[in-house]
Amino acid sequence: MKLEANSDMMLSEEENNRLEQLFSKLAKSKFRSRFKLGKKEREYLQDKGFSVIEQHARDFVKERLAPALPKNDGKQTPMKNHPVFIAQHATATCCRKCLEKWHRIEMGKELTKQHVDYIVLVIMYWLRSDRGDYVSAI
Repeated sequence: MKLEANSDMMLSEEENNRLEQLFSKLAKSKFRSRFKLGKKEREYLQDKGFSVIEQHARDFVKERLAPALPKNDGKQTPMKNHPVFIAQHATATCCRKCLEKWHRIEMGKELTKQHVDYIVLVIMYWLRSDRGDYVSAI
């Protein structure tokens, strides 16, 4: 199955393949695959637009995940009330333990700009994909 990025998400073939493999693994996880955007989150996403949501994602990642030892790690990402939070749980970008297990991003070290960019890319890719239960016509 080929996953297509939105036109403003230019991915190399290698990046697309990496995301395809990741989403294939996530789809096999009973826990990860149960996350879907609800009506409230879809409306919020539609009202704010992808550029605002992407900035929210970047801010959340920098604030809650980027430190070497994040406050309340493992509990810092709510399970609802924002499309980014749901996407983080669906993509295993919700805490440092999940980042290490699913994305091989080492715990105990501050995230680099490249890590933050990658995490935001994964979140936004999920939000734009059918895995987010998102209607592409919006």
